[in-house]
Amino acid sequence: MTVSKKRPALGVVLFFALAFGMGFYFTFAAVQGDFGVFRRVQALSEKEALAVERNRLREEVARMQNLTLRLSDSYLDLDLLDERARDVLGLIRSDEIVIR
Repeated sequence: MTVSKKRPALGVVLFFALAFGMGFYFTFAAVQGDFGVFRRVQALSEKEALAVERNRLREEVARMQNLTLRLSDSYLDLDLLDERARDVLGLIRSDEIVIR
């Protein structure tokens, strides 16, 4: 008896090649794509950095609101006014000595 070796049919080879290609494409898209794993990690990192920046800006706004209140017409902090006049305008009292 002779054993005849048959090559796989061309359709089977094309089917598996197509299945492998699609599997590779979807795996690559799941990892590297616009909504993939790497993009998710990048977005989470950016979210944390922006949260830190937001908290820093909130503290800065609160500080500026405090300074604005302290220099307003309804509530005037004379020490702060004196400090700002010395810093911005370069004013000094006549009995002070300036050392640079």
